[in-house]
Amino acid sequence: MPKKAVLSDSLPNPAGPYSHAVEANGIVFTAGFGPQDPATGIVPEGIAAQTEQVISNVETALAQFELTLADVVKTTVHLEDLADFAEYNEVYARRFPAPYPARTTVGSRLANILVEIDAVAVRTN
Repeated sequence: MPKKAVLSDSLPNPAGPYSHAVEANGIVFTAGFGPQDPATGIVPEGIAAQTEQVISNVETALAQFELTLADVVKTTVHLEDLADFAEYNEVYARRFPAPYPARTTVGSRLANILVEIDAVAVRTN
């Protein structure tokens, strides 16, 4: 199976032994990204700002494979507090183009962040 894995200086440092994203047979799987700014390591305040940064991190990972958010077919989202769903969902709906990817959103205990997202994208060309 052809496989390409990337670690990029333009993304937050991994917290363990894993790649930022892996492509196998035209399918790209991203790691779960938190809201750390890759340049500063700073985590923005609030669910909207954190969701913006997380989606930007996913977008940067996909760009390593010349893909965009439009190529995403599935996301998994972890929210520290499901009460933040509406505000997170507003940012998500604005950033991801329609038709939207399939999505699972769950409440999870996260370490000092409010949201984490991983994505699966498919190369169509």
